[in-house]
Amino acid sequence: MRTTVGIIGAGPSGLLLARLLHRAGIDCVVLESRDRAYAEQRQRAGILEQGTVDALRACGAGARLDREGLIHHGIELRFEGRRHRIDFPTATGGRSVAVYAQTELVKDLIALQLGENGEAGPPLLFGAEALAVEKPDSAAPEIRFRHEGRERTLVCQVVAGCDGFHGIARRAVPAERVRTFERTYPYSWLGVLADVPPSCEELIYARHQRGFALHSMRSPHVSRLYLQVDNGTDPAEWSHERIWDELSVRLGADGARPLERGPISAVSVTPMRSFVQEPMRHGSLFLAGDAAHIVPPTGAKGLNLAVSDVLTLARALVQHHRTGSTELLDGYSETCLRRVWQAERFSFFMTDTLHPRPDQSPFEDRLQVAQLDRIATSATASAELAENYVGLPLS
Repeated sequence: MRTTVGIIGAGPSGLLLARLLHRAGIDCVVLESRDRAYAEQRQRAGILEQGTVDALRACGAGARLDREGLIHHGIELRFEGRRHRIDFPTATGGRSVAVYAQTELVKDLIALQLGENGEAGPPLLFGAEALAVEKPDSAAPEIRFRHEGRERTLVCQVVAGCDGFHGIARRAVPAERVRTFERTYPYSWLGVLADVPPSCEELIYARHQRGFALHSMRSPHVSRLYLQVDNGTDPAEWSHERIWDELSVRLGADGARPLERGPISAVSVTPMRSFVQEPMRHGSLFLAGDAAHIVPPTGAKGLNLAVSDVLTLARALVQHHRTGSTELLDGYSETCLRRVWQAERFSFFMTDTLHPRPDQSPFEDRLQVAQLDRIATSATASAELAENYVGLPLS
């Protein structure tokens, strides 16, 4: 098989890149190791920055998002029994975010790719396990993959590694050419999906002495909630009653609406980590999304960083296709990493400010409260948080 761009991974980044290339007249093939049902059920992020929403609309993938997505104009911080709302449009010149589950976004992009909503996009092969990226530093890299019981080779001009942290793409870069930066956190998130209407209109980020809590949502009828727990926590240790009791305590604040309880359909534990691999390019291999960087979910940046990566890569590939220039391709890694490190900085700030560490001193407790109080009483500090949350410029 031959194509111009071989894309490994049918998550949001791989599918969006295929969509952008198709609209620009650049042929590509998407390889996804799992089946369609699995790809459409992977539970991930749910907050879309303003720039992500704009990009999806521009490429024809925003119809259902506009119908069903929930536009949020702010978030609420809770600490020391107090509540403080940050108004995004006021602080950012009218920008906001949308709540729209990654599972739904992937469904929309797959349907577009397969032509279920009109003209079909480039080939998308499910059950195509990428085994190796060969000759990545050449002008004709190859992706060796297994599909329908047979090994095959996809010869490309460019390989886009959109296959996540555990995929093969990032490991195809020689170790001597890589620098990695990593931070692990001494706590995890216990996340639950509950079939109950949200007890809030906007996300609530709560710092409590017993640990962080987040009240989010997936739809007007499904709530998504998180609790800070110790690393290595077994979800089975947490009964549904215990989860609701702890959420009620940590989300409690003066004048707050009581937390609605309901059936919990899923419980999982997610470790927290920050990770960056530099550079994001090796020859004809370009990394995007979790293949190059991971952020803790507190800042709602993971999916949005992946989108900004592929927007940058698509722009560079289109320039090369139309003019022969490699200027944007040559600057891809540097351009992406500037935004990546800003997102890492913000995600670390949100995580470190809102989560008491197991070994935290009373002095550090006071510093966290002082930081939150500064945000609540300073328009400048509040605007800084809002500008980062709704998304820094893509350029």
